[in-house]
Amino acid sequence: MALQGPIPVTFDMVFPHGCYIVGEVEPVKDFDASTNGRFVQTRDKQSAELVWQVSVMDADPTLKAAQKTVSVKILSPTQPVPPAPMAGLPFTPVEFDHMTATPYVNQAGRLAYSIKVREMRAPRPAGKATSAAKDAA
Repeated sequence: MALQGPIPVTFDMVFPHGCYIVGEVEPVKDFDASTNGRFVQTRDKQSAELVWQVSVMDADPTLKAAQKTVSVKILSPTQPVPPAPMAGLPFTPVEFDHMTATPYVNQAGRLAYSIKVREMRAPRPAGKATSAAKDAA
């Protein structure tokens, strides 16, 4: 099979209704390299970039509560900075660029996806195509 490893996807494919940050951007711990009292941050196996993660809430109104929050991993040499909060909103809207999805079977035996991105930013105004969307077209 020619399709192996992370699958390139667009933000609109993964979050067609948008998403909101509901947690802090945090480094991902490398459990194999870390020892008691010594934290080692995970590096991506393909790019060797440091891996950070942020929890986001999917704005899809059809999802059950347990399906709404997902962790997005960000590959970056420095800690990514979330977009500024928007006045009048309880959560900060966010979009991601250069996304991939890697399928895996979770502990419950169900198909799940690991989402990795290279960029986190504020949403673009409606009607503006993203560079990732243009690349996919």
